[in-house]
Amino acid sequence: MVNCGSSFLTGRATRLAAHGQRLTQARRFYRIFIVTTTTELNQLFPRPLWHWFEQICAVPHPSKHEAALSQLIQDWAKQRGLPVVVDQVGNLIIRKPATAGMEDRKTVVIQAHIDMVPQKNADKVHDFVTDPIQPRIDGDWVKATGTTLGADNGIGMASALAILGADDIRHGPLEVLLTVDEEAGMTGAFGLQPGMLDAEILINTDSEQEGEIYMGCAGGVDAEISVPVRWQTAAADQQAYTLSLSGLKGGHSGVNIHLGRGNANKLIARFLAGHAAELGLALSEIKGGSLRNAIPREAQCSFTVPAAQTGLLEQRVAQYQAILQAELASAEPALKLQLVASAAPAQTLQADCQRTLINLINSCPNGVIRMSDEIAGVTESSLNVGVISTSSDQVTILCLIRSLIDSGRENIESSLQSLSDLAGAQIAFSGCYPGWKPDTSSPVMAIVRQTYESIYHKEPVIMVIHAGLECGLFKKHYPDLDMVSIGPTIRYPHGPDEMVNIETVGQYWTLLLAVLERIPAKVAN
Repeated sequence: MVNCGSSFLTGRATRLAAHGQRLTQARRFYRIFIVTTTTELNQLFPRPLWHWFEQICAVPHPSKHEAALSQLIQDWAKQRGLPVVVDQVGNLIIRKPATAGMEDRKTVVIQAHIDMVPQKNADKVHDFVTDPIQPRIDGDWVKATGTTLGADNGIGMASALAILGADDIRHGPLEVLLTVDEEAGMTGAFGLQPGMLDAEILINTDSEQEGEIYMGCAGGVDAEISVPVRWQTAAADQQAYTLSLSGLKGGHSGVNIHLGRGNANKLIARFLAGHAAELGLALSEIKGGSLRNAIPREAQCSFTVPAAQTGLLEQRVAQYQAILQAELASAEPALKLQLVASAAPAQTLQADCQRTLINLINSCPNGVIRMSDEIAGVTESSLNVGVISTSSDQVTILCLIRSLIDSGRENIESSLQSLSDLAGAQIAFSGCYPGWKPDTSSPVMAIVRQTYESIYHKEPVIMVIHAGLECGLFKKHYPDLDMVSIGPTIRYPHGPDEMVNIETVGQYWTLLLAVLERIPAKVAN
């Protein structure tokens, strides 16, 4: 099994240099934006948070492209006289002294990640590396325009920066930790070294349901299956087609995995498994999804069939669409299956190779594997068949395994290893990160719970989230950190339907400030 003491990626400085020109352009745009912005977001409560969130949206910051936003935050902090440290992997640590009369309180670190998931609708023209996010108000929600919003974790980051910039918020000594590359490998959390933080308490802001306090999270590991392929010259008397599946909701492969949404990769493979032999279909490409931690919304395959089979092909596609629309009527009302004629390929997969590939994808586990016995309604273990791509010598399948317990993760690893062995494929596990083991006696959790009850006169729900928060990794070098995770209500993260509820952002902000004021004094040595 994979060793959970995974090494982290380095070379952040090289990436920063590579984006120098982009950084200059983004910085110029950002300065203009700060002066001229008068949009509706600036009128929402709390205004300092929303002002920061709007600025965050203005600077492109997908995973591995956070340099421009990071530099702008550094420049702003230095202008305010706040000490800034950039560690070897690019994490930012910004410190702020206690307000008057609270110097004796325990140091708190407010933590968020800088990067966002880049996902867009097929008809949306958007380059996440160069184009700003376009937020808009839609009733009680803030959404983006055809793309992910980046409320995950932009709202948390905005709250931390707003507190750093405020002169009227009471708090003890503060540290703000902004990690890099959380969504694409947790590089920042893996790379955080001992001795960088002075805090005794960590408040993670990456949770996505108001009224819930998180005290634990799932661990995970990436699985990459490489299926070798062999080609043959495409027959001359064939008709070429591309079958595309789109319109699925997608979403977060942990938080949304229990909702029964369609996985485009699996649904395309299901059609091929059911009809490839019948149609004499010869596959030339299969691809789908874009991130291993997002449920794939779109997939397609290209192939040829004998000319005599074109009528049957159209019939089978129509039948399959009807089946899916009936099965997924509630979960995927916008599902669309489209068959279009395409240019003839130069080559197609050999028959035995194609059969093995289709069978492997079709039989690969996906979705919820097991629900937790200990925590009602919480997923224990899951698997997301996230990305499929075809190259000249192999088809690559990227999966993300999540589990609250190591044995659950190892069980899924074993299943994938067995499937790969049967198919003659290679599998590699990487980026293993531990879960965050719940601590029911956590003092800061008690403070947050009591504070929530005093403000809202109801009990919050104490939860464990089926997603990869960075808290488990922080425990490696900071085992005594007392941690809790809170946040506003965010729906459909990791997909273009992502939205954040406006009222709950205000509730989260009110809770966070009240918790900071209630942090106890340090214990005298």
